[in-house]
Amino acid sequence: MAKNLPNLGLSRSLGLPDDAFEQRRPNKGQITKREVRAVSLYSLGLRQDSVVWDIGAGTGSVSVEAALIAHRGQVFSIERDLDSLPLLEANVAQWGSENIQIVAGEAPVALEALPSPDSVFVGGSGGKLSAILEYAASRLNPGGTIVVNLAVLERTSETYRHLKRLGLDTEFTQVNSARSKEMPDGAVRLESLNPVFIVSGRRGK
Repeated sequence: MAKNLPNLGLSRSLGLPDDAFEQRRPNKGQITKREVRAVSLYSLGLRQDSVVWDIGAGTGSVSVEAALIAHRGQVFSIERDLDSLPLLEANVAQWGSENIQIVAGEAPVALEALPSPDSVFVGGSGGKLSAILEYAASRLNPGGTIVVNLAVLERTSETYRHLKRLGLDTEFTQVNSARSKEMPDGAVRLESLNPVFIVSGRRGK
C-alpha cells in the first residue's frame, strides 16, 4: 500500500524521513540520509516530466523522492546488488511509485536500453564510476544534470575533474549535518553524520 503523505505531514518537499523507507537489517542506516538526499535532489534540477536515472539505487530513497517530484516523468532505478533488490522493490511498492521502473543490472551496460536522461544520480558505481560518467554524459539531454555522492575527498576531486573534461559546468558541495539526540537525563546533544561530497555537472541547453 502506498504511503499516505498527509498522514506523515509531508508534501512533495525534499527530504523524507529515513524511517519512511524499509532498510536492510542489521545494516540499517545504509541509506542516503535525508539531509544529503534533499541537497542531491535539488541539485538534479528535476521537473515534473523529467527522465531520471538513479544508478546504484540501493533502498530506493532517491528514486522514490525523485518520482514524487517528476510525477509526470519516469525514474529508472538501476541496481546490480541482488540482495538490495527486495528492499528496493518493497519501497517502490509501499510508496505507490508507478513511474519508477527497476532495472536489475550493472551500469553502464544496463543503461543502454533506457531513454536518454534529464537527470542522473550516481549513489553507487561498483568501481566503474569513470565508465558510468562517460556514458551518462554521452546520453545526457541538453540542460541535463549529473549528480554524484561521494565520501572521499580524493575521489571527489577526480570526479569533479572528470565531469569538467566531459564539458559539463561542474561544482561540488560538502554536506555536514548533525541531528539532535536526547540523553537519559533529558539533555540534548548533537550527533554528527558522516560528511558527504555532492558533485554536480550540468550540460548547457
